[in-house]
Amino acid sequence: MDSSLFEILFFIGFTIIISGILILDLGVFEKEDKVVTMKNASISTAAWVSLALIFGIFIRFHGEKIHGVNNFEDLTEIAGKYHEDISYEGLSFDQALDSYRSQMTLEYITGYLIEYSLSIDNIFVMILIFASFGIKPKYFKRVLMWGVLGAIIMRFIFIFLSAALIQKYEWILYIFGAFLVFTGVKMFLEKDKEEHIKTTDNPIIKALSKFIPISHDVNDHTFFKKENGKLYMTILFVCLLVIEFTDLVFAVDSIPAIFSVTKDPFVVFFSNIFAILGLRSLFFLVSNIMNMFRFLKIGLAFLLTFIGIKMLTIDLLEKIGFETHHSLIIILGILGTSIIASVLIPEKNKDIKD
Repeated sequence: MDSSLFEILFFIGFTIIISGILILDLGVFEKEDKVVTMKNASISTAAWVSLALIFGIFIRFHGEKIHGVNNFEDLTEIAGKYHEDISYEGLSFDQALDSYRSQMTLEYITGYLIEYSLSIDNIFVMILIFASFGIKPKYFKRVLMWGVLGAIIMRFIFIFLSAALIQKYEWILYIFGAFLVFTGVKMFLEKDKEEHIKTTDNPIIKALSKFIPISHDVNDHTFFKKENGKLYMTILFVCLLVIEFTDLVFAVDSIPAIFSVTKDPFVVFFSNIFAILGLRSLFFLVSNIMNMFRFLKIGLAFLLTFIGIKMLTIDLLEKIGFETHHSLIIILGILGTSIIASVLIPEKNKDIKD
């Protein structure tokens, strides 16, 4: 079977299985609006992380199946397409296959960790968006449910479009790198800045409000309503649009960051999607413990800056033997340091007066 056709079939099968699990987790058929408890959020988060790791195990032992690799020729073709620096010269097919699976697994885990970490900053902004619209906690689940579905579609388009551009114009990686360094430095400089969301300035809302009026009833749990024969967008739907727009902006950071680890669009997609799938449960978990990790934003700033510098100096790093597992160690070190520092150095009580 042609490898391209096999990739398509594998992708369709993956999508069907994940869609079924997603429907169960999101509770698409559950009509009741209720607040998600810390316990439920913890269980759901653990389940999605476990599922992501299980998929990582699949890649470690059967990763070549994603591309339909059946022989040395197929393996060399895929490696040349996505891993120009990897050579299997002098290895048997089994040895080369094991090396390829190991590399692919490292890329997947590193990409997943990057995306999942950067999702936390996205969550902080989501919390501000909900607060700015005055959305009640019992409606968060409904908005995030459709937000996750929309994010998956947008990420799919963005990832494979980016992969096609990188295959044709590899210099785009340097633009991505420069942008990530700029974003990381900006995030660090503004670490103490109090964030505000001006929903009235959002371009999507401005454009749509010219065609469909907005109902400002915060107690309405629907997305659209009719009053006196006239169609209105509800505040809940406006909030969903702003969250989708925000996710698109964050994707501009996170997706290029994963391309610093691998050029394989399938690895980028799978690592990205598993992180996005767990975003809703992570939102409810982080919103309850976000005050515990005050240095996490600084850690994310350093993370983005490191990834950007890595993309800008990739040729030099390859010459000195810098590999994917080195990136993984540094990323874990940055995140671990920011979390440990948050625990060991508690914030001083701002309410205490001299």
